[in-house]
This record gives sequence, structure tokens and C-alpha cells, in this order.
Amino acid sequence: MFHYKKIFLIIFLTSLASFSQEKITVSGSVYDENSNETLIGVSIYFPELNSGTTTNEYGFYSITVPKGSYQIQVSYLGFTSIIETIKLSKKLTKNFKLTEETENLNEIVIESNIEKINVKTPQMSVNKLTAATIKQIPVVLGEADIIKSLLLLPGVTSAGEGASGFNVRGGAADQNLILLDEAIVFNSSHLFGFFSVFNPDVIKDVKLYKGGIPSRFGGRLSSVLDIYQKEGNSKNFNLTGGIGLVSSRLLAEGPIEKEKSSFVVAGRASYAHLFLPLFNNDNTAYFYDLNSKVNYRFNDKNNLFLSTYFGKDVFGISDNFVNKYGNTVVNLRWNHLFSDKIFSNLSLIYSDYFYGLILDFVGFEWDSGITNFNLKYDFKHYLSENFKLSYGINNIYIKFNPGEIIPNRPDSGIQAEKLIDKYANEFAAYLEA
Repeated sequence: MFHYKKIFLIIFLTSLASFSQEKITVSGSVYDENSNETLIGVSIYFPELNSGTTTNEYGFYSITVPKGSYQIQVSYLGFTSIIETIKLSKKLTKNFKLTEETENLNEIVIESNIEKINVKTPQMSVNKLTAATIKQIPVVLGEADIIKSLLLLPGVTSAGEGASGFNVRGGAADQNLILLDEAIVFNSSHLFGFFSVFNPDVIKDVKLYKGGIPSRFGGRLSSVLDIYQKEGNSKNFNLTGGIGLVSSRLLAEGPIEKEKSSFVVAGRASYAHLFLPLFNNDNTAYFYDLNSKVNYRFNDKNNLFLSTYFGKDVFGISDNFVNKYGNTVVNLRWNHLFSDKIFSNLSLIYSDYFYGLILDFVGFEWDSGITNFNLKYDFKHYLSENFKLSYGINNIYIKFNPGEIIPNRPDSGIQAEKLIDKYANEFAAYLEA
């Protein structure tokens, strides 16, 4: 019995000493050296302590370690790793800038790195794709497509030819939550599923949650597709584009005030319908969309973002039948750092989906749609190197327009009529540990 008491006393004193050791918090953001874009999922690792963390959706990290001098490793796929020694005597704010790694390989060696594996948070059924990965996948009609790229992942299938969306593990297409910069996108496809509404040039990060969906999303029966747009190059002006068989795209990005603010504007449009009159065909089928984002970095603790998306599809058979639909999204976000351990994001979001028909052969038009106003406030609290809290509130005000019939010519026998608008409000509070 005496031996057990001694062992327990030794364990207790060792644990007490480790807890009483003074802890220091290191926090900051990680950027791309060339464009000043924040990087998502960068590994921040202390080899001597066998502990680390990763940057969040806004490029921010925070980790608390014992006081002392340690080596720190900052690594991200496709970028040159940074290894340096830092002395921690008081809380430290340290930003990193990574440069793209260009290297000619004679051979490829695949090996497991246990240290880096331990850094990552275990999450079930999560697939992450970068814009670079999506553009490397073989494409049809010269257009890289995010939705088509998802179909290569296990458990994801097409909704069918001529149908929009995708199915995850047997679920229906409408059981997926699709977010673009935190705003809901109701229809993810152009031209009835042949193209997605996401311009690959402006996309920064893509995550597909197929199970174990985090509570901050509110939950969906099948999956959550979380997409973030680029913030723009705050160092240099760039103009890029591409020409395809069916559509072409153009992107412009650059600084408004160097190192502090930037913009990105990307447009895309199809033009195959312009050639139909050459074949005496008066039908039409085209789409266009426009992405934009502006950000301003006031200081290390305050960032402001304004992102928008507008897209529209038009499909017509002569002038007798015309189908129009599209999405509109506006998101104003404010990132604020209350302390080196508490990161916050306040978002004010407008999301709208409209669907219209012109049936000239019977003399009326049909309009319907869904409009969302979303206010959300999210917090990430880095309590220790092993424990992080995410919590926040979310309120969505929803307006449904079930449908409105409007006569479109004097001799129409149709009476104007509108179904009663429906309204709903969803409030939620969440906590993740």
C-alpha cells in the first residue's frame, strides 16, 4: 500500500509542476509572400514540445506553450517551409509569409510523417481541395469545374444528366448545404448541370463535409460544401483569363493600398448561343456570372471584407418559352482579434435565388424565389494547445415567394395572381469543443 501512495504522490507532483509551469501564447497570421493572401490549414509545429496547430479559415493561428526557447516549423503543401528559433518570455504576435516552392524532382518518395500527422485535428469524412488541385484535373470543354471535381471523391455522385447539383452517399441534391464565403447558394449549376456557378480562377479553398458536420453549419442530411473566394493580391496587379469552347473568363486583382487592401473581380460568360443564328436557329442558351471581393486590413486586429456574387442563366426556345434563374450573394465580414486567444468573425449576409418563366404561347410570366438575410457572429477561443472552443450565434430571416403570374400581352386570357409570400426566422446558438 505504501508503494502505491508513493507512485500516486510522484504522479501528482509531476502533474502539478507541469500545470504550474508558466505558459506563453504565440499567435498571428500566415500569408502568401507573392500575393499577401492568407493561407488556410498551415501547420505551426514545435518539435521539442511535440505540439502544434493549424491556421483557421481566415489564416489565423494561436497556440499556448511553456515559457522558453524553441524551434518553430511553419509548413504548407506547395510552399517552402520556415524553420526558426524563437524565445518566448512574454506573449508574442508573429506573422509568417511563405513562398511558393518550385523544385525539379528526380524521384518521388512517399513516407509518413508522424509529427505532422499529430498536428491535424481528427475530422471524419472531410475532403479538402485547393484551386491548384482542381485546375490539374482533366476537364471537358476547357473549363475546370469544382462540382465535377467533387464527383471524383468517394461517396459523391452526379445528380444525373441534365440535372444540377450532386448526391452524397445516397442523399438528394437538395440535402446539401452549399456556402460561398459563408453565404447560401441555392443553385450550384449553370446550363442545367453542365457547368458549376463557381469560377475556378477566384476560388481559394474548398471543403466538403460528408459526415460529422460541425455544429456551426446547423447540420444537413447529406453534406456541407464550404467554399472561400480569394482576397486579391495586395502587392501587384494581375490580369488572368482563359478561353474555352463554350465560355471564357477574365480575372483582375491588385492592391488598393499596398499591403493593406486589395480587390479581385472575376467575370465569366458563355457565347455558344451567338453562333445559333448562323444555322437559322432562334433558340438561346447562355449564362454569365460575376465575382468580386474587396478587403481592408486596418491593423493586425481588424480586417474588413466585402464579397459579392451574381450569376444568371437564360434558356429559350424561340420567344415562346424562356427560362431564367440565378443567384445573388452579398457578404460583409469583419474579423476582430479580441486577444491573442480569441478570434471573432461578424458577418452580415444577403442571399437571393430567383426563378422565372416566360410562356408567351399562353401569354403569361411566372416569377418565384427565396431571399435570406443572415446575421452571424462566430468566435474561436484557443484555450490551450490541446483545447479549442468555437461558439457563436446565427439568425436567418427567410422570405419565400411561392409564385406570381403576370399577363405579358393585352390579349392574354390569364388573370394576374400572386401566391401569398411565406416568412420564417431561424435563430441558433452553438458550441464546439
